Amino acid sequence: MALQKITPNLWFADQAEEAAKFYTSIFKNSKITKTTYYSSVGQEIHGQEAGQVMTVEFELDGQTFVNLNGGPVFTFNEAISFIVDCKTQEEIDYYWEKLGEGGDPNAQQCGWLKDKYGVSWQVVPTMLEEMGSNPDDPGYQRAFAAMMEMKKMDLAALEKAYRGA
Repeated sequence: MALQKITPNLWFADQAEEAAKFYTSIFKNSKITKTTYYSSVGQEIHGQEAGQVMTVEFELDGQTFVNLNGGPVFTFNEAISFIVDCKTQEEIDYYWEKLGEGGDPNAQQCGWLKDKYGVSWQVVPTMLEEMGSNPDDPGYQRAFAAMMEMKKMDLAALEKAYRGA
């Protein structure tokens, strides 16, 4: 198996392992592949106790991620998010519910949510790609306007707007 060229690395204060278990419980074909631990080497720099989890490498549907326990130095914000493409309303509902569980109840527009760790996700229907992105297409304009009013995506409402019904 070839190494993935780019791997997202998520910095947690001390919840790297818990978050990896949470994410791998949601996505099918997912697993934790490696866990590393801090040692006393470099402790004056990293400040972590020897034996504490340092990184957790895991896969979500074949995409490798690494979670790092780096201390409370940095936090997540909406400038970075992960897109979850969904083919059906059932998929949208599933990921919306599971990823949003315990997260920020003030979901943002257009399928964005923030999970209980502060990581932003976009749960979006693949049908948006099929509708195109031509700003001169009246169907696209209607679907885009409908999407801007949504928090969790509603496939039936998007299709209805696209058709002009």
